[in-house]
Amino acid sequence: MPEAPMNDLALGAPPARKRELPPPLVMFGLIWVGLMLVVALLADLISPFAYTALDLRNRLSPPVFMGGDWLHPLGTDELGRDVLSRLIYSIRTSLIIAFGATIVGAVLGTTLGFLAAHFRGVVENFVMALVDFSASIPFLILALAVLAFFGNSMLLFVLLLGLHAWERYARIARGLAISASAQGYAGAVRQLGARPLRVYGRHILPNIASTLIVSMTLAFPEVILLESGLSFLGLGVQPPATSLGNMVGFGREYLTRAPWILLAPAVVIVLTTLSVSLIGDWLRDRLDPTLR
Repeated sequence: MPEAPMNDLALGAPPARKRELPPPLVMFGLIWVGLMLVVALLADLISPFAYTALDLRNRLSPPVFMGGDWLHPLGTDELGRDVLSRLIYSIRTSLIIAFGATIVGAVLGTTLGFLAAHFRGVVENFVMALVDFSASIPFLILALAVLAFFGNSMLLFVLLLGLHAWERYARIARGLAISASAQGYAGAVRQLGARPLRVYGRHILPNIASTLIVSMTLAFPEVILLESGLSFLGLGVQPPATSLGNMVGFGREYLTRAPWILLAPAVVIVLTTLSVSLIGDWLRDRLDPTLR
């Protein structure tokens, strides 16, 4: 007679793990961030007008929900420019700056952290002194001084914002690299003759990548707020280019007469930073082994 199939539990096999869906707030954050990415990528296709196009006959036209017409669903600004079109292009600009600055900070901090972990001694002391020095200076004051002295360009702006929180990545990378180097797998790879670049790039970095990714998701909304604050002060993105903070800065002068100019980008800033923060907290709970 054919044998009956044996139960997996009888063989001691672990039960299959059910794939859990993210909590509702995290799902909202994922959907919102995905929507912002789609808007940024398709800005040229979905924007009803050019963000610099003027319509002086419809200056300060209210949005649809305040009695306006569907030609300008979110209204127009003081020069008759369509708020929806400017909002779409502002989302693209702000996301490019935030992504670029976050990557610059993560690469710089991780590289210096690995250098400190590998060479120790004088190099480690120098890197940690830079970390303490950077952490002791208010970044907003430093950014204001640099932009006021050197002027402004998109590349300089991204690189400057990339200096924000690089010391956080340096501390994390140094600590985790020292811990990983003390473990057996890193020593075994060295004994096989692997060069330091291969040890750190192919073996240590993948093992600490989850922690670094979580740190990047937590730093990303901070960069968005910094960009918005500097653009609000007039030292960020310069006209005719537009960003979320730039729109808020120009809209503050019309807060009582045309609040929709300021409220549209402000709502996007709040929802985007909230969504990325929710995703970062969820990823930390999922990826950080110390919290399991």
